[in-house]
Amino acid sequence: MELGKARLSAMVVLTTALGYAVAAKATLNFDWRVLGWTCLGTFLAAVGASAFNQAWEMLRDAKMERTKRRPVPTEEISRAHAAFVGAIASIAGITILYPTSNRLTAILGIVNILLYVLVYTPLKPVSTVNTLVGAVVGGIPPMMGWAAATGSPSAGAWVLGSILFVWQIPHFLALTWMYRYEYAKAGFKMVSTVELTGRLTALLTLLYSIVLIPTAAAMSMTGHAGWPFALVAALLGTGLTCLALRFTATRAYADARRLFLATIVYLPLLSGALVLDARGPYDWMLRGEAGYSSPPAAGETFVDPSTIPQR
Repeated sequence: MELGKARLSAMVVLTTALGYAVAAKATLNFDWRVLGWTCLGTFLAAVGASAFNQAWEMLRDAKMERTKRRPVPTEEISRAHAAFVGAIASIAGITILYPTSNRLTAILGIVNILLYVLVYTPLKPVSTVNTLVGAVVGGIPPMMGWAAATGSPSAGAWVLGSILFVWQIPHFLALTWMYRYEYAKAGFKMVSTVELTGRLTALLTLLYSIVLIPTAAAMSMTGHAGWPFALVAALLGTGLTCLALRFTATRAYADARRLFLATIVYLPLLSGALVLDARGPYDWMLRGEAGYSSPPAAGETFVDPSTIPQR
């Protein structure tokens, strides 16, 4: 569990479940078995990617206080062992996703593993672009959940993925500012280790916190949520922006920590509001009352059964 970064993998699973729940609720197509298999496959894929990551970064992890006790730097597990576990977990995860969810979900899982292991991880000591790549990796899991429910990446999937992408920037930048000396010691290229005053780090956290408000509201604009969710998203986003503004003014460790913790609180609250207020781009409840159990096919005309003359 330590090798697979269990807490991080659990968060990946939660965002995947969020994507499935919102999409399935909108299409009245919720299946606990599909959700369960999708979550299991995603969890194994995340564990596999994390194991590969630790095998790759053994020497750098050993230089950081927050990572030096991981099983590979302490040599409780060898690099080869970690890579072997990563391969087995990744293959098992994709093997589960393909038949139980669908091909698109499995493809997204493969793409995410490759991005994390072959792009994000080697970029960390080379360029600050690694933060954006890591945010893309974090934005794909909810799209996997959506794909498992619908079989296609509709507008709602892209919006949900964008929310996770934008959310990760202030979340991660606050963390890197708190541990900037450790990241610098390990040789990682983060904004906080390249621009030492913290001005750019703070401005980026503020910018992305502000952008998060309209990005989250887009779920309502596309018809996948109602005004209650839009209101909650606006309130949460405003609170996050206020903390980011304070961090921008002080660049203090305490304010970076408050912002980091706030991002952790933000995500489950936003997710809960979205699940409660999720809907499709049509009013599925009215359709259900009219006798429709699923969305009409392309080109199909919606006919209210109550208007059909009875013999």
